[in-house]
Amino acid sequence: MSELNAPHPLSAYGWDAGFADSFAPHAAEGLVPGRIVRVDRGRCDLVVADGESGVRHVMADTSLVTTGDPLNIMCTGDWAAVDLAGGYVRALLPRRTAFVRSTSSKRSEGQILAANVDHAVVAVSLAVELDLGRIERFLTLAWESGATPLVVLTKADLVPDPAALAHLLADAETAAPGVTVLAVSAETGEGVDVLAAVLTGGASVLLGQSGAGKSTLANALVGGEVQAVRATRDRDGKGRHTTTTRNMLPLPGGGVLIDTPGLRGVGLWDAEDGVGRTFAEIEALAAECRFHDCGHVTEPGCAVLAAVEDGTLRPRRLESYRKLLRENEWIASRTDARRRTEIRRDWKRKQAEGRAAVALKRGVS
Repeated sequence: MSELNAPHPLSAYGWDAGFADSFAPHAAEGLVPGRIVRVDRGRCDLVVADGESGVRHVMADTSLVTTGDPLNIMCTGDWAAVDLAGGYVRALLPRRTAFVRSTSSKRSEGQILAANVDHAVVAVSLAVELDLGRIERFLTLAWESGATPLVVLTKADLVPDPAALAHLLADAETAAPGVTVLAVSAETGEGVDVLAAVLTGGASVLLGQSGAGKSTLANALVGGEVQAVRATRDRDGKGRHTTTTRNMLPLPGGGVLIDTPGLRGVGLWDAEDGVGRTFAEIEALAAECRFHDCGHVTEPGCAVLAAVEDGTLRPRRLESYRKLLRENEWIASRTDARRRTEIRRDWKRKQAEGRAAVALKRGVS
């Protein structure tokens, strides 16, 4: 292969022509591109090109790009313009995707967990009862991020009965329409090769609760003990946070994986489109309702309620859909006064319509 056609040293980390175009103004200033693999207390670890074919890690100060906006703070996965001589990050390149959740605090702030990823891998442990609502919550944020979600049921070796495992897979698939669902076991290696093939060549982020087996799965995918692992409690499948920072790990077949700390809280953050993607079948039914602003509660001619009545839509799915919509509207209302007023007005109108519908029904009966 000629030097002109040789891949960029950072290609394995996701560098491509699009990022090169974004970086062009910084190249003219003598800066070099680097991908952030870890952020820690005002400094970050980046991987940069080392010669024509290699890469190396450098540490850089982040003070010049520090911002008070939590949605614009640098995170693992960002591409940066680096001043190697001075040891500073001078700028961040525009993000293609960003996985954002609301913070666990009572303030209306978003927290970016990973940037510029192609796949959002939602790890769910089979050591405990399957929580379909939590899967839907993770998928909503994954779709909203712009990445392609993937559900991985970990610790499949704890379900030795093939029929029982098939049933759990089918349940998870009902909560993840249009999303690939895989059962894997890092202990036995079952399904790990299939997952590795899906993730090869791209950038992925591994998400899930503490005890979901993310670090063990990361080790299996990377092919080494790169992440520390702690045992989870047998009684509830929970464990202490093994991973305390978001780390980017290169995969043997190409591409990278970002392992994240276990998430206790997964609040939505401006995820209206994500809710629609996660509950695509309900959105499609809603388009057939008699009223365009149907609330799917008591309205006549509601195609969603009709689907629940005839068994084609599970009541649990509808309730989960309503819950996530309400939560998303609430978080949005806390950051947008105008929208808050509109939501309150809409709530009052729907309450009045609901009371009128109940009164009418009682009168007819």
